[in-house]
Amino acid sequence: MQGLVIRNTGSHYLTLCDDGEERACLAKGNLRLRGIRSTNPIAVGDRVEVVITPEGAGEAHYIREILPRRNYIVRRAANLSKLSHILAANVDASFLICTIAAPETSTTFIDRFLATAEAYRVPTELVFNKVDLYTPEALAYLEELVELYTGIGYPCHRVSAITGVGMDALRSRISGRITLFSGHSGVGKSTLINALIPGADLRTGDISMAHDTGMHTTTFSQMIPLPGGDRGYLIDTPGIKGFGTLDMQESEVSHYFPEIFARAEECRFGNCTHTHEPGCAVRVALDRGEIAASRYISYLGILEDKEEGKYRPEY
Repeated sequence: MQGLVIRNTGSHYLTLCDDGEERACLAKGNLRLRGIRSTNPIAVGDRVEVVITPEGAGEAHYIREILPRRNYIVRRAANLSKLSHILAANVDASFLICTIAAPETSTTFIDRFLATAEAYRVPTELVFNKVDLYTPEALAYLEELVELYTGIGYPCHRVSAITGVGMDALRSRISGRITLFSGHSGVGKSTLINALIPGADLRTGDISMAHDTGMHTTTFSQMIPLPGGDRGYLIDTPGIKGFGTLDMQESEVSHYFPEIFARAEECRFGNCTHTHEPGCAVRVALDRGEIAASRYISYLGILEDKEEGKYRPEY
């Protein structure tokens, strides 16, 4: 029988089977021996083939096959002995939840997430949460970021889960879709989901005053059905501190920055890395302020990932 993985606790996978029953399943051992170099070979959102154990047999149901994915979004795993960690599979969109303060979401983090989403063909929107808490200076910076990212082509939302600002527009964007919510701990993912889905009752946490960072409240990934007969889902994931990029060849990194890719066609050399070559249209656009310096710095940072040996090689 086939089914949809709606929760991943690390040891069990809660699967909504096509007969309408939810079943806790284990991963069949050989799934981990098929070259799937990931901390989670089965991800929330996966369609899977389930072997159902007869009642009274004393054995768990198990997943024997992952059906082909139409897309997924992945980051380099925190456990460096592995290659990747899949956040979710088969999504219609990913929403990166950001905050200007308490905690701050850096443009480096945003850009790495966006580049990865581009690489795996996952449409992405930015949700700037907690706008009710920002100082005038923070609001001015927020507007700069919104102008930057909307100019590149990424829809942006200004919301407050507490006051309700922007929430109706957000509801309309997630309706009927499978949407991944991701971001740092403390940016308010759980609070947003509780506001969007009455009865979800996700745990929420406080901000660490010592480090201005969020404390983990979501410990596993899960799909939460939207209310009112809507066929959509929100995928809630544990907060992530950093976003290591994965499998990006130097010649391809510029493809995942739309504004850099568009300018690259004008470069003198077809294999221009936009770092030192003469006749580089990207660096000319950068000097003119037509490409944001923060985006270019993020581009260079991804190029340097492998050069600096930041990550242990795959064995």
